[in-house]
Amino acid sequence: MPHKMTLTGSATGPLREYDRYVAFDMREKGSPSAPKGLKKSTFISYTVFVAKKAFNKTGLTKKSIMHEKILIQGEPTLDIPIDECPGEIGIICFQITVLPNKNDKEANESKDKKEAKQEVSKAQQEVAATKQEEKQAPVSQPVAKEEKKEAETVQPEVKETPVQEKKAAPQPKQLSTQPKGTQDVVKFDEIIVPEAFLKTRPNPVKTEEVIEFVKRTGHLDKPLTIDKGSKVLKDGYRRYIVAKTIKMDKVPVVYEPQK
Repeated sequence: MPHKMTLTGSATGPLREYDRYVAFDMREKGSPSAPKGLKKSTFISYTVFVAKKAFNKTGLTKKSIMHEKILIQGEPTLDIPIDECPGEIGIICFQITVLPNKNDKEANESKDKKEAKQEVSKAQQEVAATKQEEKQAPVSQPVAKEEKKEAETVQPEVKETPVQEKKAAPQPKQLSTQPKGTQDVVKFDEIIVPEAFLKTRPNPVKTEEVIEFVKRTGHLDKPLTIDKGSKVLKDGYRRYIVAKTIKMDKVPVVYEPQK
């Protein structure tokens, strides 16, 4: 069997387009140390050949391929003409994956932490304002017993308002981070899978693509379709399998229209 190879990095040269495939160059660094008495190895250059259909699915362009970090899995070949393969080794690519950018990931985490701090600060300000109102109440001039009772009945509503606002605020934010069309977010364990789905096996290649999408974006590409009352799965078994594989606690859903 041909030897399988895995490369990680960015393209070192421009993208070249052919009839049914594209090609670009990559290279790997040599070993930092060699056995005693031998010369240190230098980098090895590769020319990667990818089918246009597979390449287009990644969303890469001629410009972005020079900056994005990608993972190549394939086999070496000696059947490519030298003028099409300037690298030392030609690679026939079976799978190409865009890896998450470390800087983007850190930026998103920093943004989430900042938003969380703002929410906590807002809640603390609301609590402080409520306490201030409670302290000022006894200082006011004496009122009639009936008016005092009315004021006491109104006070619980003032206390509850910040708490209600605090509970309601995260809901729209939670849905905004979910795929387009999401109506609700439910616990994964609450979804019931019919026997007909359990007897099927989704295409493993497409399932892997969805898993890579979730790792890259943090959410599923589409919501699952379920019955609102029984929470029985109606559509999206592949995404159910993906959520189970990567152990998601909650999943986005859309409710099946009532007939």
